[in-house]
Amino acid sequence: MTPAELSRTVLRSVRGAVEEQELSVPVPARIVVQPPPRPGCGDYASNVALQLARQAGRPAREVAEILRKRLIGSAGITRVEIAGPGFLNFTLGDGAQAALVREVLAQGDRYGDRSLRSVRGVGGGDVAGPGSSPDREPGPDRGPAPSARDVVVAEVLARIQAAAGVAAVDGGQAAPVATPPDLTALIARLGADEARWVLLRPAAQDPVRVPERPVQRESNPRFRVQYAAARARALGRYAQELGFGSEPGDVGAPARGEAVGEGPSDGSVSAAQNLQTFHTLLATYPSAIETAARLRAPDRVVRHLEATADAFFRWHDVCPPLPVGEQKPLAVHRARLALAEAGGTVLANGLRLLGISAPEHL
Repeated sequence: MTPAELSRTVLRSVRGAVEEQELSVPVPARIVVQPPPRPGCGDYASNVALQLARQAGRPAREVAEILRKRLIGSAGITRVEIAGPGFLNFTLGDGAQAALVREVLAQGDRYGDRSLRSVRGVGGGDVAGPGSSPDREPGPDRGPAPSARDVVVAEVLARIQAAAGVAAVDGGQAAPVATPPDLTALIARLGADEARWVLLRPAAQDPVRVPERPVQRESNPRFRVQYAAARARALGRYAQELGFGSEPGDVGAPARGEAVGEGPSDGSVSAAQNLQTFHTLLATYPSAIETAARLRAPDRVVRHLEATADAFFRWHDVCPPLPVGEQKPLAVHRARLALAEAGGTVLANGLRLLGISAPEHL
C-alpha cells in the first residue's frame, strides 16, 4: 500500500462512518498521512480524528476509535493504533515498501507531477533557462528590475505549482523578463546548475550565500544530489552488464556472503532505520511538492532532495545493490536495484523541476 492508497482508505472509512451515522461531520476532500514524528510509531500517522472531533462534538480519541475499528483488516494495513490525544498510527504490510517502489518506477518522470503536463515544460517543450525567453525590459509602470533570485524563484515556483496541480497566484505563467545582469554574472562564475541551487536553497527570509567557486565533491549538497542520481543510474548499467535487472521486493534480507551481525550493536537497527527513512522520503516526495507550492517555497523541494540523497547513500553503503566479489545476483540484489532506481527517479524528477541537470554520468 502506498501513502496515496492509505489516504484513500482512511477517507473511505470516514465516509462510511458518516453514511452509517456513526459520525456527523462533513467528509473532508482528502486525508493527509505522513511519517510519524519518531521511530516505533508505525509507518504513517494521521491527525484526521483531531480535525473531525470539534465538528463531531466528541473527544478526538473517541472519533479515532470509530475509524480504527473500520480500518482494522483493511488490505495492506497490519495494525492501527491510537496515540496521544487521538492520532492514528498505521503499520503497513510487508509488501508496502515494494508497492511504493513499483509505483515510483511505473510512473517514472511523472511521479510527483499531478498536472496534465510534464514538469519539463509548462505549455510544451523543455523549460527554458533564465534569459532564454524573449527579453522584456523593465519600464516605469513595471517597477524595479527583478533580481537573479526573483527570476529563478518565480520560474521554478511556476513549475512547482503546475506539478502540484494548483493554479498560480497570478493566474498563469509570469511574463518573460530579461536576464538580470547579476544572474548572468553568477552563472558565468558558478555554472548554471550551481547558480540555480545557490539561489533556490535558502528560505525566503534567509540571505543567499554565494561560494567562491563550485566544489565538485560530496560536501556540496548540489553535487551530492546529482551524484546520487547519477550513481543510481550507473547501478542499472552495471547490473545489466552482470546480466540481471531490477524487481521490487524485500531488500532487508542479506545476500549470500554479506556480513550478518548478532544484534543491535552491529548497526542493524540503524540500517533498518536508514531503510525506513529512505522509503519515507520517496513516498513523501509528492507531498513535498504540494507543500512547496502551497507555501511558495521552492527551498522545500531542495531540502527534500538533499535528505533523499543522504538517505540513499546511507542505505546504499550498507546494503549494496550489486553482488560483491564472487556473489551471484540474487532476488535481494534485484530488489535493492529497484529501490536504488526509484531513488534515482525521485532525485532526477526533483532536479528537473528545479531546472537543474540530472546527468547520466558524474
